[in-house]
Amino acid sequence: MLLNTIQMKSTNNKVTLAFFILLFTSSIAFAQEVIKEKVETVKTTTTTKKQKIDGVVAKVGDYIILDSDIDKSFLEISSQGNSIKDITRCQILGKLLEDKLYAHQAIQDSLKVTDSEVKSMMEDQLSHMIEQIGSMDKVVKYYKKNSEEEFKSYYFDILKEQKLAQEMTKKIVDAVEITPEEVRNFFKSIPAADLPVFGAEMEVAQIVVTPKVSEVEKQKVIDKLNEFKKEIQAGSSFATKAVLYSQDPGSRATGGFYKMNRKTPFVKEFKDVAFSLAEGEISAPFETDFGFHIIYVEKIKGQDIELRHILLTPAITEDALKEAKEKITLIRKRIIDKEITFADAARTMSDEKETRANGGTLINPKTQDTRFELTKLDPSLNAQVSNLKDKDISLPLMDEDQSGKKKFKIITVTNRIEEHTADYAKDYTKIKELALKEKQIKAIGKWFDDKIKDTYIKIIGEYRDCIFTNNWLKK
Repeated sequence: MLLNTIQMKSTNNKVTLAFFILLFTSSIAFAQEVIKEKVETVKTTTTTKKQKIDGVVAKVGDYIILDSDIDKSFLEISSQGNSIKDITRCQILGKLLEDKLYAHQAIQDSLKVTDSEVKSMMEDQLSHMIEQIGSMDKVVKYYKKNSEEEFKSYYFDILKEQKLAQEMTKKIVDAVEITPEEVRNFFKSIPAADLPVFGAEMEVAQIVVTPKVSEVEKQKVIDKLNEFKKEIQAGSSFATKAVLYSQDPGSRATGGFYKMNRKTPFVKEFKDVAFSLAEGEISAPFETDFGFHIIYVEKIKGQDIELRHILLTPAITEDALKEAKEKITLIRKRIIDKEITFADAARTMSDEKETRANGGTLINPKTQDTRFELTKLDPSLNAQVSNLKDKDISLPLMDEDQSGKKKFKIITVTNRIEEHTADYAKDYTKIKELALKEKQIKAIGKWFDDKIKDTYIKIIGEYRDCIFTNNWLKK
C-alpha cells in the first residue's frame, strides 16, 4: 500500500529503493576507480581465449566496478557496526551501479565539482578516519595502498565521484515541486487503517538577551583584522591565518574557505561585501551578528565566487554578562507577575531577530514548522525543557555557541501535542513532506528508467544472473 511504500517495508520495490538512495546517497564512500571508454573489459591470452580483466564486473559509461569494490563495500558497512547478514552481493552491485550512473550523468549534464570542494571533503573525512583508526599510516594500510600520496590520489577520485552523484541527485530532487491539490489527493489515497501515527510533539518559545559588546572590545578585533590584512598583503598566507585565528568553526579547518553565489543562504551583510570585491581583493573589517570579518576573494567564476574569511568575536566583559543576566531576570519577573505576556515580551525585548517577530516561537530547522517531536528533540533543548510544565518559564539559562559567543535566555513550552493519527488540517506540513518525498521517489525512478536506456551499461559473468530493482540488464 501507499503508506507501506513510505515506511520502506517492501525491500523489493523500486520506489522504496529509490527513497533509500535519496536519503542515504552520501553515506558510504566505496572504493571505486574511473577509466576511459577506450579501456576494454577483456584481454586476449596466448591461447586467444578472452578473460575478464582483474575482476571487472560492470561498466557504466566511463566508469567500471571491480569485484573487489563489492568486497570493500561489505568491509565499510561492517566497520561502521552494521550487519551484513541479509545484504547480498547483487544488492551491493546494484547500489554501486546507481552511484556510477549518477556520476556519469552529472558529467554529461556539466554539473560542476571543484577540486577545492573535494579537498575540503577529503580533509574532513581523513580527520574522522584518523580519529577512528588511529593514524594516517593505519588508514593507508586499511585501504591497501603503498603510500599516503597514493591513497590521497585514490581517495580524491572516490570523493569527487561521490560529490558528482550528490549533485546529480540534488538536481533531480530540486526540480520536483508539489501543489496543495497533490497533497490533498495524496492524503485521501491513504486508507484510514494505514494513516501514519505522529509522535508526541511540543512548541517552544524563548526570549534572548545578548550581552552588549563595548566599543573598546570591538576596536580591538578591528585593529587585529587590519593587522592581518597588512601581513597578508605583505605575503603572509590568508589560509594559514584563518586556521590559526578564525573563530568560525565551519570554515576554520579549511582555511576560511567558502564557495557561494547570490542564492547561497549566507548572512546578508557578508554576501554584500563578498560580491562587492574584485578577484584578489581583501575587504576592510566589517560586522555581522557573528562578529567582525575580513574576506579575501580567490576566484570569480561567472555567478560563483570562491573566498576565504577570518572571523573574530569581540570579548564580553563580566560587567556586560552581569547586566544581561539582570535584564533577562527582570523580564521573567514581569511575565510571572502578569505585567506582560511572554509573546509580547519577546516581540519588544528579545535580541533574537529570528524569533522576535512571532513571539519567540522556535522554528524546527529540520521541518521548518513550529513543532518539535519529543523523540527527535535536540539534546541541549531537551535538557532545557524536559522539566517544564505548560506555561512554566525556565530560570535564566546561559548559552554559548561554537564560536564562544554567550547569551542568556528564558524558555517556555507553549503547546503540547500528544501522539495521534495523522490529521490533514493539523498535520499539513508533515503530510506535505511525505507527499513531496513520494513524488521525488517517482521522479528518481523515472530518471533511472530513462538514463539506463540511453547509457552504455555492461554487466559481466555471474552477476548477469542477479535480480536488480533497476533494469540494468536492459531486458
